[in-house]
Amino acid sequence: MEDKKIKLIFFDMEGTLFKKIIKFSKGNTTPSAWTLIAKHLGPEALKEEEETKDKWNNNKYAGYVEWMEDTIKIHQKYGLTKNFFDKVMDSVEYHNGVKETFKILNEKGYRTVLVSGGFKANADRAQKDLKIDHSFAACEYFWDEKGKLIHWNLLPCDYEGKYHFIKLIMKEHGRSPDECAFVGDGINDVHLAKEVGVGISFNGHEELQRVSTHVINQEEGKEDFREILKYL
Repeated sequence: MEDKKIKLIFFDMEGTLFKKIIKFSKGNTTPSAWTLIAKHLGPEALKEEEETKDKWNNNKYAGYVEWMEDTIKIHQKYGLTKNFFDKVMDSVEYHNGVKETFKILNEKGYRTVLVSGGFKANADRAQKDLKIDHSFAACEYFWDEKGKLIHWNLLPCDYEGKYHFIKLIMKEHGRSPDECAFVGDGINDVHLAKEVGVGISFNGHEELQRVSTHVINQEEGKEDFREILKYL
């Protein structure tokens, strides 16, 4: 922690701040709350969600927003409600040491940013709990008074799209890539890890490990997020 070259730290959310909530993925995709919701909605919903991954892996979507739109149709089709959605989101737990790590980072004066291809509901929770300075999440849901899903806001902040958001924050704070760090775990984080001064793979995908400056591999069930502090 003595080297203060790093001023701005970007974080992935699912699998990084929060524990991995589902253990499988398909091809060039990352396990996420999208799949967790489909799994809870039943086997047919999960089957259709897996088909969208096949389309993604075969480059059948124009971009991440189009993929999300297809998945939202599945959520609507199988009756996703606000009450059900909130229960699934609230079931996700932080990794051990996350809150302690952010307390130290905030005390030391680091700027922190969350960039996720997941849901704004969980990003809001993390931002409030951890006092994160900026947060970008891919999907925000809007509900009517009966808890029915009626609309959404989508941002292309996953895969290479994540980097456009971190470039904006770098510019706002007047920081060069060498003054920035990124912590993530997924194949969708490769673009970010390559573009900053310090890239940290936290129990990450093998492709992310190959491009990261530092690699943390811990035994499943014994993860401790505080390990990242030695590299900042």
